[in-house]
Amino acid sequence: MAANILIVEDEPAIQELLALNIIQAGHQPIRALTVEQAQLIMQDTIPDLILLDWMLPGMSGIEFARKLKADEISKSIPIIMLTARGEEADKIRGLEVGADDYVTKPFSPRELNARIKAVLRRRAPQMTEDPIDAGGLRLDPTTHRVTANNKTIDLGPTEFKLLHYFMSNAERVHSRSQLLDRVWGDKVFVEDRTVDVHIRRLRLALEASGHENLIQTVRGAGYRFSAQ
Repeated sequence: MAANILIVEDEPAIQELLALNIIQAGHQPIRALTVEQAQLIMQDTIPDLILLDWMLPGMSGIEFARKLKADEISKSIPIIMLTARGEEADKIRGLEVGADDYVTKPFSPRELNARIKAVLRRRAPQMTEDPIDAGGLRLDPTTHRVTANNKTIDLGPTEFKLLHYFMSNAERVHSRSQLLDRVWGDKVFVEDRTVDVHIRRLRLALEASGHENLIQTVRGAGYRFSAQ
């Protein structure tokens, strides 16, 4: 699944190189030259990952990272810091404010894409193309196929995305609003009860293989995928 990656970099040539690498990796770049531009963008679109330059005009990248991690809406967004600072103390400082990884300039496109993939796999696994096996189900994002007992389970596109998110975040409880944000997207305006409708459809599709009970209702909290 393609991830929306926000690039906050004030050098246009480097920004364009980063965007090209992201496109080649199958993701969607969103560009910002300053923190102020990034904040305006994030009023409408919450990215799946942020590539954040340390040295920016106005507010620095390190201060922006600190603000992002202090905000309830943005604190879970993974951040990769980009900087020419290679000293260990600077790397530690970046990690201490909440950055997930640290890439020193100049860097190779291959290294950057590998780090992006590693961070997404760790923090947002539903954004990767890696197959997932859990509870007797196998979900392959590349072929868009779910199988159980060597038989294919037919799912609609929304049910597939919902199951992908659940399996990528097994054992965690997700509220309806969280599922709407992560599966439908923050710019899609639908009612919370829409989640219940698609949960019922997903369970119905899983009944054929006897896996419907993997999707659990947590009273007063939301839903959970549990393979235990």
